[in-house]
Amino acid sequence: MIISETSISYLKKLLEEKSDVLITTHYNPDGDAIGSSLALYHFLVSLGMNPKVLLPNELPSFLQWLPGAGDAVIYSENPELGNSLLAAADLIFCMDYNGLGRVKLFTEELRAAGATRVIIDHHIQPENEFDLIFSVTAVSSTSELLFQILEEAEFPAGISKEMAECFFVGIMTDTGSFSYACNRPETFEIAAKLIKTGMDVERVHRMVYDTYSESRMRLLGQCLGSNMKVLPEFATAYIWLTKEDLEKYNYQQGDTEGVVNYALSIQNVAVAALFTERGDRIRVSLRSKGEFSVNDLARAHFNGGGHRNAAGGDVFKTMAETLVWFEAMLPALSAEIHQSLDNYR
Repeated sequence: MIISETSISYLKKLLEEKSDVLITTHYNPDGDAIGSSLALYHFLVSLGMNPKVLLPNELPSFLQWLPGAGDAVIYSENPELGNSLLAAADLIFCMDYNGLGRVKLFTEELRAAGATRVIIDHHIQPENEFDLIFSVTAVSSTSELLFQILEEAEFPAGISKEMAECFFVGIMTDTGSFSYACNRPETFEIAAKLIKTGMDVERVHRMVYDTYSESRMRLLGQCLGSNMKVLPEFATAYIWLTKEDLEKYNYQQGDTEGVVNYALSIQNVAVAALFTERGDRIRVSLRSKGEFSVNDLARAHFNGGGHRNAAGGDVFKTMAETLVWFEAMLPALSAEIHQSLDNYR
């Protein structure tokens, strides 16, 4: 058991006592954030409850097919409705984020809400802003953690096919189709249980990974053909995208999902970065192989954080300044990066 019986008992008590339940997730929600939130949504509906899902901004097109996605409220499109849901809620689930600032658009409203806040998350160092904390970094994803919580709680409602699809998408996308963060046998045992519900694994994979638009593919070509720099002396590679690049290829939410992994997949590269120009900031996505912690790097330099091998943050500089600054910090990190690469092989 990875979750305490005391926490499980408290969760059951909350679900018995509370009636206005709101499920929230982080800004720019990814497959795990959406998958875990919608799986929880369907589970609560099966208990006879009437939960609401509040997303800070639009979910990527390749996740919009998920069961229940169309019922989610998008805060950026309807902040008045979002604020009313936050004010009315007496129980708020915080899915796949470890601090209230991660929702960005309604952080203060979330903080001011009188509801009991429950975090279900797998990122390190959760902030002390929650009434009940389910935080386990060893699991592959928040979706895997939620599945284990519900299983250990022994709720009478089973896992429906719709819930299974949501759970599976969360686990699949946060492990790169079971290629990283998946060394726990429990991850595959849970996947097997989800498949037994009758879900079509091949269809789920196809809906997530085989629905790219032509413009998204051409944007990827720009990333790999013209906007990628490899620095072998530092075992590092990075990709950058300016506002002009995004406009040229009709960027849509989610189009850069997974792009940074192409840089990391290069032989003898242990650290990869994607720099994307967004409004007044440069959004940074960081990945690493082995023991090198991009979480530490993101916390120290990019106003962010995440996992050891996957993290992100923001830089309030121009793109040119950001790239020069990033390259300037690599000499001091070179020995650690190369050591990580050597140990990884």
